[in-house]
Amino acid sequence: MSAYPIDRRGFIAAGAALVATPGFAAAPAPEVRRLSPALDRIIAPGSTVETIATGIRWAEGPLWVPGTGLLFSDPPANLMRLWTRKGGVVPFLSPSGAAGTDPKLVREPGSNGLALAHDGALLIANSGGRSIDRVDLKTRRRNVLVDRFEGARFNSPNDLHVARGGAIYFTDPPYGFADGDTSPLREAKQNGVYRWSPDGKVALIDGTLTRPNGVALSPDERRLYVSVSDETAPRIMVYDLDAHGMPTASRIWLDAAPMRAGNAPGLPDGMKVAPSGILFCSVPGGMMVLTPQAEPLGLIVSGKAIANCAFGEDGATLFMTASDRVLRLRLRAGAGA
Repeated sequence: MSAYPIDRRGFIAAGAALVATPGFAAAPAPEVRRLSPALDRIIAPGSTVETIATGIRWAEGPLWVPGTGLLFSDPPANLMRLWTRKGGVVPFLSPSGAAGTDPKLVREPGSNGLALAHDGALLIANSGGRSIDRVDLKTRRRNVLVDRFEGARFNSPNDLHVARGGAIYFTDPPYGFADGDTSPLREAKQNGVYRWSPDGKVALIDGTLTRPNGVALSPDERRLYVSVSDETAPRIMVYDLDAHGMPTASRIWLDAAPMRAGNAPGLPDGMKVAPSGILFCSVPGGMMVLTPQAEPLGLIVSGKAIANCAFGEDGATLFMTASDRVLRLRLRAGAGA
């Protein structure tokens, strides 16, 4: 979930998101590019990508909530929105992150990545609040789960993934700060990948990455994938995990540098892993569908960076947050369930 481009800071007012139909705003028509015949088992040939919302400053962190709809973040606008087929797009939570931040110091005060706790509560990577929050969806009451490691406040938590045992893996780049690594607000020594356990303990998974971003576990939870949205070395890392959920080895799973040829928009960003192990990963150029062996099967392109995605509805829909809009693509039955 890389930070939105700086020159978009004043792009469109926060309340301008509307239900969209194709042609609502001038933009290239999104499409699915088939890179392998194996893609046909996941996305039916001829499938179209629908635009369901537009006018967003920077769309992020999509999450399907059964019985509610699709939630997604707009970090610079400090607003979380809800999309449903019947009601379109409406505001859901404002502020979604931290209220009263100084825009000279904080460029992304709102929520970013979203996830569901096992009890149905909403979990938020709170960029502006510099914390991982828990929100009761019935009462909207918010509690901070964690906001520090070894006494130092986090930078701007970005994305998160909940393990079966309740542990939360999350990333903490400096994208929320106006001055990035040199921000006077910075307390942490590293841009880290962390693991929070239900007993309240926080462990540092990796403190060497320059721009840790999207994060996801493999279905068997023996692998942790982390996107690195570093313009000079864009890549996706994979970590082998032990029985306690801690890394025993790491390596580059996907080198995304060659994908930047021709000024392809975006960087490695958010990702989701299907129960089959198939990965949907933000890369330069769009959202790529890959096997666990990093074999590319297809690429979903919109002409703009695609920040993240989520499976939703009956498990056969892929929602994607793509710069100033949200996209929807039907998958084969069971592909994302």
